[in-house]
Amino acid sequence: MANAFDEFKVHSVAEFFKKNRQMLGFSGRVRSLTTVVHEYVTNSLDAAEEAGILPDISVEIKEFPNEHYVVKAEDNCTGIPQKHVGKALGMMLAGTKFHRYMQQRGQQGIGASGCTMFSQITTGKPVHVKSGTGNGKVFECDLFIDLKTNQPKITNFVEMPGDFKGLSIQAEFAEVKYDKSTHSVFEYLKLTAIANPHAQITLIEPTGEKTVFPRSTNQIPKRPSEILPHPLGITTNDLIEKAHHSVSRKVGSFLTTEFSRVSNDKIKEIDGIVNEGKAPDNPEYVNFEKKPSELKWPEAERIILAFQKVKWIAPSTDSITPIGKEQVEKSLRNILNPEFVSVTERKPKVFRGGVPFMVEAAVAYGGQAGTKTANGIGGDIIRFANRAPLLFDGGGCATTEAVKTIDWKRYDIKDFENEPLTVFINFVSVYVPYTGAGKQAISLEDEIIQEIRYAVMEVARDLERYVHGKFRAHERANKIKAIMRYVKQLSADLPDLAGMGKPDQLEAKLVKLIETKYMQGELEGDEEEGDENGEVKNGKPEGKDDAEEEEQ
Repeated sequence: MANAFDEFKVHSVAEFFKKNRQMLGFSGRVRSLTTVVHEYVTNSLDAAEEAGILPDISVEIKEFPNEHYVVKAEDNCTGIPQKHVGKALGMMLAGTKFHRYMQQRGQQGIGASGCTMFSQITTGKPVHVKSGTGNGKVFECDLFIDLKTNQPKITNFVEMPGDFKGLSIQAEFAEVKYDKSTHSVFEYLKLTAIANPHAQITLIEPTGEKTVFPRSTNQIPKRPSEILPHPLGITTNDLIEKAHHSVSRKVGSFLTTEFSRVSNDKIKEIDGIVNEGKAPDNPEYVNFEKKPSELKWPEAERIILAFQKVKWIAPSTDSITPIGKEQVEKSLRNILNPEFVSVTERKPKVFRGGVPFMVEAAVAYGGQAGTKTANGIGGDIIRFANRAPLLFDGGGCATTEAVKTIDWKRYDIKDFENEPLTVFINFVSVYVPYTGAGKQAISLEDEIIQEIRYAVMEVARDLERYVHGKFRAHERANKIKAIMRYVKQLSADLPDLAGMGKPDQLEAKLVKLIETKYMQGELEGDEEEGDENGEVKNGKPEGKDDAEEEEQ
């Protein structure tokens, strides 16, 4: 009888993703092509921000017979050093992002290598790379992944003198398709331009048509700082692993150097909680003077429990950088040309006990806001995480869930699905809890959904005032127009009946009377919204959050 373990094998992570490529976003022809562009462009934007460079990124797509497409993505950033190019573009889970506690678009070290794999398994061809780091030398090479070992294979390596600085990647793909749908490369780059106003992005389509999304600011975003993990955000396993790899001499000094917000006074407080009523010879006594490498699991558990009982300062927000209210408004006006825009930036919060995050939200109304539907124009939600657009999997995303649960009628939006309205949301965090490796939807964390709702409700309140005012103005104009139809006839008939007065003088007086009446009515309407002290607006106490009212 055969033994099942006769077939026992060890597989590489590259083999796993080859078999499960949909987990990386390679499912559906249009989505697969957009995923490729997404991975290359986000890497360029991250590299530019880290180096303090205004990014110029170009994406060129060419169509070949048999529905093959060649994608060439090029930037003006720092390039990849020769010794790192293989691992950066040809090894899964290798890179500069996974282990760092700071805001970045990429997180796992999979994206660009996933594109190399996808090119390889659909066309059998390598990725061609050109890189210059600004040292007067440029190199080019072809790159494969050995899927059995998850190791890069570099061929045709050539180094030459040159002034090129940046990275150029060219790869051929099958099982992809270019179009201009709402999930296309064009739409992705348009949204990227909105969230990254400091970047200039050029797209050359298969037809040869060239579109430039120009930068609207020369202000480079503040570079996020790398921070230490917060004690409230770690598990027993995290603590044990860090302790056993620490070079600190004592458990106490290990905690103060490896985590944020931990001071010597906090160590004394934690020691008091963990060892309360215990003598040093007690088996449950935790010695904070011993080596971290000697820390046992039960001891680490007691320290983690003590963390929950201590009052901590919130994590530092130096690690996260929002787009900024001014820049979001500039971008939305530049791309959508709306009648009205309102933007808010919420204060930083934490989720899962220690990860800092914040939410930026905006509404754009009229102009080119909204999305085309069978009935005309409907409400649209554009989602971002750390400035990167999320085009897919919207149904299972915290942003969509938050927007859909808002009662839009209380903001004079009768039917969200049939209004020229765009809701913009950018979730900013050291760690974005994506629902999958494809990084297209944010997990339905309660704290995140609540904060997004609060942000959207803030800007919706401004929208309500605008829409209400627009409706009043339209209603007033219609009333004046209706009454004006009778003014000429009335100004002619009244002098005739009274036997006195001149029609032209009476007409002028009637017109002035009507205009004065409706202008006075407009002013009275404004006074109903708020008195001169601004204490009441729309029947609500000024300064009270819409979200707070709804929760109550």
